[in-house]
Amino acid sequence: MTEVSRVVVVGLGAAGLATAEALRRKGYTGAITLLGAERHAPYDRPPLSKQILSGAWETDRAALRPPDVLARLDAELRLDEAAVALNVSKRVVETDSGARLEADAVVIATGARPRQLPGADRLDGMHVLRTLDDALALRAGLGRGARLAVVGEGVLGSEIAATARTLGADVTLAGPLDAPMALQVGPLVSRLLGELHEEQGVRLRLGEGVAGPLATEGRVRGIQLQGGDVVPADVVVIAIGATPDTGWLTESGLSLGDGVVCDAHCRAAEGVYAVGDVARWHHEGLGRTVRLENRTNATEQAIAVAGAILGEERPYVPVPYFWTDQYDAKLQVHGLIPPGADAEVVEGEPDRRRFVVRYTVGGKAVGVLGWNMPKQARLRRAEILEALGSPAGTR
Repeated sequence: MTEVSRVVVVGLGAAGLATAEALRRKGYTGAITLLGAERHAPYDRPPLSKQILSGAWETDRAALRPPDVLARLDAELRLDEAAVALNVSKRVVETDSGARLEADAVVIATGARPRQLPGADRLDGMHVLRTLDDALALRAGLGRGARLAVVGEGVLGSEIAATARTLGADVTLAGPLDAPMALQVGPLVSRLLGELHEEQGVRLRLGEGVAGPLATEGRVRGIQLQGGDVVPADVVVIAIGATPDTGWLTESGLSLGDGVVCDAHCRAAEGVYAVGDVARWHHEGLGRTVRLENRTNATEQAIAVAGAILGEERPYVPVPYFWTDQYDAKLQVHGLIPPGADAEVVEGEPDRRRFVVRYTVGGKAVGVLGWNMPKQARLRRAEILEALGSPAGTR
């Protein structure tokens, strides 16, 4: 085992917490410091756009671990304290409180920040959804009859639209692509998602970008599309993606390029690692660097990083995976679906909204999607393991 006696994890989301837990499971008995910029103890993000936003869950149900389990982790939790700088050669993290945290290994798990429209963050009624506080603020503005405009037709925007519609809000989903989640699932499935949203009463203003918000006396009153049309709204959510939270690392000397650039072991420099949404690492199976923003990767990459810290020299080669729940549709996606991939329904029937799609490029399977067929999709996932160079036992 590598001689490591103190680990500092910067970021208290799922990736940061999972790294600490994996270290303990692997036998590490040294000191662990968990540094988090938010005031909340570690919580899960996928429920924010669904159960928390809808009010089906109280906030404590989103907690990743109850207080007694966190205590048994035997780690120092520093909440509401953000990292502001990293000295890579000395492995020292500086915080906004003036503290200097020395370590033998530093794990960067600061996640990503939501993109905004220029000036939108200064308007009442404008929201993003990344944190627990974001979800609660948005929930307070929704309700039956509220007019909501969702800017962004990706996974998050589609989930927000679905949840708000079930609350009785009058919802418009806007974005430049032709259908919800077109980039993530391709035209066949995105068309079906669009039909589902329309059946549920969501207005789709897709295929046209959003020029910006409209406001009166500091309060949002809608959005303007690039073609000039106006979508009236009492509440607007911006869901146009996120950028890795690396601003505090600009003077560190680390390689930054849409994330913290790492090798195949998620190592950014000697004794410095990155995990979760902020990490861009070399995937040996794909032969290129990859950055994944999903809950499954946060946990699995954390296990790999913990192993690397303790001297395990195994490259991280997962089969990418994400899921989304919208109305009664539960989608599971294994692999990566590039634009232009060929899509073939291999099980079930799209008309009944219970089916599996296999995606291929040049005849080689690169992705599998299940719509309300999770077990069948996971079995089909084996078809892409060899292409990614992933052992059969990995996700």
